[in-house]
This record gives sequence, structure tokens and C-alpha cells, in this order.
Amino acid sequence: MRQEFILLLSTILFSYCSSGQKPATPVLIGGPCEGCEAILEYGDRALSSVDTLPGFGAEGQMIKVSGTIYKPDGKTPASGVILYVYHTDQNGLYTPDENTKGWGRRHGYLRGWVKTDASGYYTFYTLMPAGYPNRPDPSHIHYTILEPNGKYYYLESCLFEGDPRLTDQDRNPVSPRGGAGGLMKMKTRDDLMVGTRNVILGKNVPGYE
Repeated sequence: MRQEFILLLSTILFSYCSSGQKPATPVLIGGPCEGCEAILEYGDRALSSVDTLPGFGAEGQMIKVSGTIYKPDGKTPASGVILYVYHTDQNGLYTPDENTKGWGRRHGYLRGWVKTDASGYYTFYTLMPAGYPNRPDPSHIHYTILEPNGKYYYLESCLFEGDPRLTDQDRNPVSPRGGAGGLMKMKTRDDLMVGTRNVILGKNVPGYE
């Protein structure tokens, strides 16, 4: 874990950070998406390729999710792509904090933004989300993409291999947005579980050109 935090600190200090300026005029594609505009709520903060969501290190299973975002050719790394993530707390709820505004009132305080570096790489640290209290849905992390050209759209959520609530459709999605889908095989490293999710921009997103 000490090495993980040293790496995290080094990446934040030395990786490329944005000026906080928003990209081209945002345009939602891929069909209706309630709450996708939350990706625009990062305001004037400078975004890094690494983020740590609130509460990391508190009671719960700590996880690290990393990946590379590629251009539509599936080979060229895509830099400057913003990824917005959010998920439930340890009670399976999207709990806002007292100062939450905008879509944070619906998505809760466990949310964050990363911006891919020159290698198309991103990482975020958080706690393993809990499933909804009275529904069979598996634990998941929501993903929304904002490209430098202003296109934004949702991807299927990150899921976790071994979750007993996974369905056959979860394990074998048809034409998943962004490529291979969000099911991750987590590996244990000390007290941290590590997973990888790569994304191809526009892959299987309706209306993408």
C-alpha cells in the first residue's frame, strides 16, 4: 500500500493536468441519458489522470481501477478524455453530503473526474460499492465519457467478477459500449483490490461518427 500511495502522489505531481477549461461545446450522443450532464460539473478544477474518491481508506474494501482509453481505431491512446465515475456507499445508497449541489444530490458524494494523460491512461481509487438494498443488481460503478470534441455519453457500468448477483447478460454483454464491457477481474495486492478497464471511444455507441 505504501508503494501505491507513493505512486499516486508522484502521478498527481508530475502527470499532465488540464487548465480546467471545458472542451468544445458539449453534445450528448448515444441516446437519452439521465444525469450524464453531471460530467460537466467539475467546474474550474484542474483534472489529473489520477483521482481518489472521498472516503478512500475508511472502513470497506479499497480498490484501484485503471485503464487506457483508445481512439476509435482501438489502437491509438486518446489523451484529454474526461471520465466521470460515481457509485453507491457501503449501504448501497447514493448518499449526498450536506454541501452537495447539482447532480451530486442524486449521484451522492462518491464521485470523481479523471482526465487521460498522453498515454490515454487513467486511475481512480475508491471503496468497493455495495449493491442496492432491496434490488438484485450487482455492485457497480457508473462511467460517463466526455471527449475533447465535446461528445459525451454513458458506458455500461463497471462490474466485478465473482459477484453472485451477476447475470448471464452481465457476463456476456451484446455490443457493449466502449468495447469489451465493464466486467473486471480483480486481483488482490496487499489490502487493495486492483482491476483494469480499457475503453474504445465511440465503440457501439449509437449515432457516433
